[in-house]
Amino acid sequence: MQPVTGPRVYVRQPRRDPAPSRWQYRMQRLWLTPVFRVLFRVGLPCFLIAMVVGIYASDAGRRAALTGVFTDLVEKFQNRPEFMVALVSVEGASPELAEAIRARVDLKLPLSSFDIDLDAVKARIEGLDAVAQAELRVRSGGVLQILITERVPVVVWRLEDERLEMLDESGHRVAGLAARSDRPDLPLIAGAGADKAAGEALELLAAAQPVLPRVRGLVRMGERRWDLVLDRNQKIMLPAVNAVAALERLMALDKAEDLLARDVLSVDLRNEKRPVLRLAPFALNEHRKAQGIDVSGSEL
Repeated sequence: MQPVTGPRVYVRQPRRDPAPSRWQYRMQRLWLTPVFRVLFRVGLPCFLIAMVVGIYASDAGRRAALTGVFTDLVEKFQNRPEFMVALVSVEGASPELAEAIRARVDLKLPLSSFDIDLDAVKARIEGLDAVAQAELRVRSGGVLQILITERVPVVVWRLEDERLEMLDESGHRVAGLAARSDRPDLPLIAGAGADKAAGEALELLAAAQPVLPRVRGLVRMGERRWDLVLDRNQKIMLPAVNAVAALERLMALDKAEDLLARDVLSVDLRNEKRPVLRLAPFALNEHRKAQGIDVSGSEL
């Protein structure tokens, strides 16, 4: 049987357009945007994770369990032996001050270093009058090291109610004093507001170095100026302004004329242009006799 032959018929397939569709074109252009790529690669995963966590944490029981696990892990980590503080070391302070500092710290040891508020402990320590500055460190071996800068008393301040207090060079209170004889090495200042002018008092004492063995103290007058009190009831009344310079000039005069060794009750330097000497009664009578004036006031 012969095959049927005939003309071949070719069916032409429609050509596909190589250009992208409108949707593909828009997606390609959108993908080329940096913000979109960041949102797709980072924002979308974060959103999905947050959504999953939010769904999980929406249940109160699961939240409590998760919080308990986290809290337990934190406590176990903080209570590890290498983080526990068992000792307090105080350095740079006298034995009495060190005991006062340990009492002020008031920590129930052993205690985790994470549970110690160093700033609060430092504030409590620096609240002591005798402490100028405190530095706290947690050292290895479970030691809380406290480095103290102690205030150094330089003067004794006698208050109006006869109380005695020791002050440092800035006038800050260091400690109370039971009796003046307990610190005879410190100079004495007195009067209201004397603590606020402690620095000037020290300058005046330095200027009075030539007669320092005779100095009994400085008295603050009206919270504005000083009186320098010497033995033999002598008093030097200093001005409110440039008191140190006025006292230095008087010391130079005393060195030349031996003024303060005479029968002088007081030297008034409050008026720079007119210093006034007040003589003792006996010296005043002798002076009058030398001028030919009778003690009663009549000329001889």
